[in-house]
Amino acid sequence: MASFTLHGIPVSRGIAIGRAHLLAPAALDVKHYLVAQEQIEAEVQRLQNAIAAVHKELQTLWNELPKDAPTELGAFIDVHALILSDPLIAEAPLDIIRSRHYNAEWALLTQIDELSAQFDEIEDPYLRERKADIQQVAERVLKVLLGTEQLLPKAAAEDELMAQMIVVAHDISPADMLQFRDRSFIGFITDVGGQNSHTAIVARSLDIPAAVGMSQASMLIEQDDWLIIDGDAGVVIANPSALVLEQYRERQVAMQRARKKLGKLKKTPAVTKCGTPITLLANIELPDDCAFALESGASGVGLFRSEFLFMGRAHKIPTEDEQFEAYRNTVQSMKGRVVTIRTLDIGADKPLDQSDHTALNPALGLRAIRYCLAEPQLFLTQLRAILRASAFGKVRILIPMLAHAFEIDQSLAMIAQAKASLREEGVKFDDAVEVGAMIEIPAAALALPMFVKRMDFLSIGTNDLIQYTLAIDRVDYEVAHLYNPLHPAVLQLISMTIAAGHKAGIDVAVCGEMAGDVKLTRLLLGMGLREFSMHPAQLLAVKQEILNSDLGLIAPQMRKIMRSMEPNVIAEAVHQLQLM
Repeated sequence: MASFTLHGIPVSRGIAIGRAHLLAPAALDVKHYLVAQEQIEAEVQRLQNAIAAVHKELQTLWNELPKDAPTELGAFIDVHALILSDPLIAEAPLDIIRSRHYNAEWALLTQIDELSAQFDEIEDPYLRERKADIQQVAERVLKVLLGTEQLLPKAAAEDELMAQMIVVAHDISPADMLQFRDRSFIGFITDVGGQNSHTAIVARSLDIPAAVGMSQASMLIEQDDWLIIDGDAGVVIANPSALVLEQYRERQVAMQRARKKLGKLKKTPAVTKCGTPITLLANIELPDDCAFALESGASGVGLFRSEFLFMGRAHKIPTEDEQFEAYRNTVQSMKGRVVTIRTLDIGADKPLDQSDHTALNPALGLRAIRYCLAEPQLFLTQLRAILRASAFGKVRILIPMLAHAFEIDQSLAMIAQAKASLREEGVKFDDAVEVGAMIEIPAAALALPMFVKRMDFLSIGTNDLIQYTLAIDRVDYEVAHLYNPLHPAVLQLISMTIAAGHKAGIDVAVCGEMAGDVKLTRLLLGMGLREFSMHPAQLLAVKQEILNSDLGLIAPQMRKIMRSMEPNVIAEAVHQLQLM
């Protein structure tokens, strides 16, 4: 069998070597036929029974979630249950059966195809990723209608190497990944998906090598093909030669040894060779993530994505007390370390929205602080909950997507109003709680004086900053190659922000993906960054890079990088930084 290489989007680091196990979409087995008039209601009932069976299946998955399952899985199962209950899925296909006489499978697929076409027109990455959730829910219903199951075989104990299995599919739902946990599953490859897809998030949480957005992988790879996933590069090698296989096995062993070695750095202070202390913080989604953050040696939480408390709740917004309990649990779990809570980063494109309005481009619409200022009662409730939690430890408030002076002033006025109401009620809080701004819009990076004048700290959200600066959607695999953290415009904006913060005497952090990329650690150090916030799984590797860095040696290369507008010169200079 000839060897070939596929390139996709890297979403989870590491190397996996194993045999291909293909999961064929149930839609491929769907037959199309017309149902006789007298059989219409029986066909309607058949689809209703299948939907009810999937509801029960999702509930069982929820009830049987293992204690060590990533916290995101529960939220994703909730999202799928909500989608299944939506009239567009639960009722529209029934109307198609009645009006067009289609069989149940055909009616469901027809409705899903219509919905998918609408999602394809949407530019916002988060909302477009939700198309995959709808298709995954439909897959579950189709499997029930067709009476098919796609369970993975148990590992063959007598031949562990042969049993190691890499799942290849057009797409995999996060809930389906639960069945992989106790089997020989070691990695996965999907045709679709991006950095923000639910399956990518779960892959990172499970620390499983994965590559998504591989286009035709499920069509080109055959059952039992030998596969190598290079999760760092987003590369898949099918049927590798003996030499390539041996090289990757050596790399895999070396990475495993390095990981064990990193474990010894947990209690080592993050200080450069030249004696400069660096703060390493963790990005978390839910209070349960604190244990992993502490285990990784984080000195606090640099980003608590509070929107995860709001998602998958059937439009039931958490009460002030519910939010307070979550924030307080987080603060107490971090045992006196700083906890930076980002206010609701959600908008018309996310499950919280209860209107039927769809923005032409939600990424540029009513989201994050714009949404919160348009919903002052919701915002005030969250601010009160955060402030109440500040009585139990060091809390900072982080406001996302600010671009205008009036947005900053209105946000600060809302915080003052929340403080006044708590003061009037005699509720304790930290009156000196720090308030910071996320710098993720180019306009904000170009208007820093108005930020440093009003805010206590800054946090650079590199994911959105890069996306908005380069006007590309990093989730769209057709343009993903244009997503470049080393673009000179991006580097200038980051450098300007760090310099402005230092000049004003306020802390500046990076909380986007760049902070956890060890290839960019020395670059950020050379720019003057002293506070990194990242997924806990990345923290020890970044710490090791910091311990081996000398700012004096980095400075000359930084001058070359910041002066250049040539991509190849910048890339080579950054590579030289890694070798120092």
